[in-house]
Amino acid sequence: MPRTPSRRTVLRGLTVTGAAVTAFDPAARGWAASGTGTGPDLARVPPLDGTLVMDDPSLTAAAEDYGHIVHRRPVAVLRPGSVRDVVVMVRFCNEHRVRVAPRGQGHATSGQAQVQGGLVIETATLADIGPVSPDATTITVGAGARWSEVAKAALAHGRTPPVFTDYLELSVGGTLSVGGLGGQTHRHGAQVDNITELQVVTGTGELVRCSPTRHPDLFHAVLAGLGQCAVVVGATVRLVRAPETVRHYLLPYDDLETFLADQRTLVEEGRFDYVEGVVSADTGGAFRVFTLEAVAYGPPVGPAPDDTVLLRGLRHDPSGVEKTDLAYYDFLDRLAPTVAELKEAGFWTYAHPWLNLLLPGDSAAALTARMLADLTPADLGPGVVLVYPILRERLTAPLFRAPDDPVPYLFAILRATPPEDTATVDRLLAANREAYEAAAAVGGTQYPVGSIPFTRADWRTYFGAEWPRLEAAKRTYDPRRILVPGQGIF
Repeated sequence: MPRTPSRRTVLRGLTVTGAAVTAFDPAARGWAASGTGTGPDLARVPPLDGTLVMDDPSLTAAAEDYGHIVHRRPVAVLRPGSVRDVVVMVRFCNEHRVRVAPRGQGHATSGQAQVQGGLVIETATLADIGPVSPDATTITVGAGARWSEVAKAALAHGRTPPVFTDYLELSVGGTLSVGGLGGQTHRHGAQVDNITELQVVTGTGELVRCSPTRHPDLFHAVLAGLGQCAVVVGATVRLVRAPETVRHYLLPYDDLETFLADQRTLVEEGRFDYVEGVVSADTGGAFRVFTLEAVAYGPPVGPAPDDTVLLRGLRHDPSGVEKTDLAYYDFLDRLAPTVAELKEAGFWTYAHPWLNLLLPGDSAAALTARMLADLTPADLGPGVVLVYPILRERLTAPLFRAPDDPVPYLFAILRATPPEDTATVDRLLAANREAYEAAAAVGGTQYPVGSIPFTRADWRTYFGAEWPRLEAAKRTYDPRRILVPGQGIF
């Protein structure tokens, strides 16, 4: 079990957050704070190592996320001082039918980790990182650990998780609930494909270790399961040897089909360790500037990168190639300066009505062209458009839903717009829905980190043949359906 913060550390935070919750009133469906009385009908909250709070700043923060579109206010927030706290409070909430949502870094875009009138569990305190050795094949970490912290701990011993999301400051538990895609996915699958064991708390409050051979039904229902069956409190992540340096290429294209075809060639051949792509607007505002981003790892993982070999046969404009040699961690954390600039400029608090789709490879060019034709720089704002291929055979987690195509493409319009302009936000959400329907009509699906209005029927379609597996796991592990209602699945 991951080590957790000391009681002294947690109590130090109590002086800032306000009065702790001590009881629950089942009749009024509300919480009582210390000093407000303890009537005979109140259910006493069990002793905790951490704190349970309901002050206004805490509840307001828990009603927000990176999307700044959906606002669901809980009635209490748990800051666990131990895994035991999660067990105790989920068990308590299950008994009293209080809905629960775990929250990592709050980077959801559509209220997925919010819960109206329920309990939010902030997992950031469950951030312990287990020991690593130079020959380690795994590392066990708390669900609240950020991937940047995991990377640094592993790199200190020459090891690394094989797959990272582009933004490193996301929690382990958060990305494992959705999948965890990145430029290395064509080689190693999603982050969920690189987990050997999970430690979870089910909706009935049971602490369970699960793996492909131990409670496999639960294991496979949690990975990319959108939090529906259990709260992740710890994970064992696969490690591989880390390079010391990488060579980072930016290759310009002016033709969409050529750009997508060269990306496909690179992932099918495994020529690079990382492949992604960005689409930008030209001077006239049309999105037809394409940049293929590719990275080759150097020693001790592979030989020193050879430009002639790596770029052979590609059809980019050779006069615009940018090439940089970087330390491996500097490459992984390359977005940090951009994120700092966005925060400084106030763009981090913009609404983020993101569109994230997985497109069948044989339809990717037509669909991408159609969606780019409708996109304007004003609607993208200080955002970015991503498109890159992955290999379907690398995706092994049953609940991670991808098109039935050997080389599907991730297509993402990561928009940002002022949150007070609700008319624009609503229009962009409607555009997201229209784009999703066009993709779904040819076998595409969504990557569930964005802001696409979805019904329960849509979720059944999304999970497809795996829906009965998820539904059975929900009945078994969260029979009162208290977990993560913000996803809108059950």
